[in-house]
Amino acid sequence: MKFEDTIYESEDISDRATFDLLPSELKELYLGINGVVAFNGGLYLRGCVIEPKWLSLWEIWKGDTALSKIYEHIDQADIPFAQDAFGDQFIWRAGQIYRLMMETGDLENLNLSLNDFFDEIFTDPVKFLILEPLRELGRRGIVLVPGELMNVYPPFMFKFEGERSFKPVSSVEQIEYLQSIYIQTRNLSDGQKVRFKFDDKR
Repeated sequence: MKFEDTIYESEDISDRATFDLLPSELKELYLGINGVVAFNGGLYLRGCVIEPKWLSLWEIWKGDTALSKIYEHIDQADIPFAQDAFGDQFIWRAGQIYRLMMETGDLENLNLSLNDFFDEIFTDPVKFLILEPLRELGRRGIVLVPGELMNVYPPFMFKFEGERSFKPVSSVEQIEYLQSIYIQTRNLSDGQKVRFKFDDKR
């Protein structure tokens, strides 16, 4: 399985304990490709690796930042095997692929098998992975390196009439940022106004 614009690829399965917990079809996947960053950061496929932490499946599945500890629609059987450039997650659940919107906690059933998921990526990655914003940022000189995701401020979930700021940050920092947004806003009513204080350092 070969991806476009690969900027990082892992090799050995160093985290055998996590690998042994996987369902058979994900084991088969990881035996062929054990972690990759493709489409210039537009797709992170996690691996059964101890290092780097930002590519570790264990960290976000069972570790300190496990999604099931924070998101009400995610349980321990759900496997967050991939993510996009902004940190939204692709979840394997009983053979079906879901998309978790990290800011809001919304979980969308994509009605795709694992094979269908990759077919969609290879057929039209720009549409399926929503790569155009990342490509536009690249044309402006804002690019990702392995271990980084694209941070957006104010978050996409809020209506905002100004110009949003984008900057690459570490994957760990971005995941924590998105989880923090979810925790602080999950009880807000639709249409409720939020006042932002902008940080001059951004």
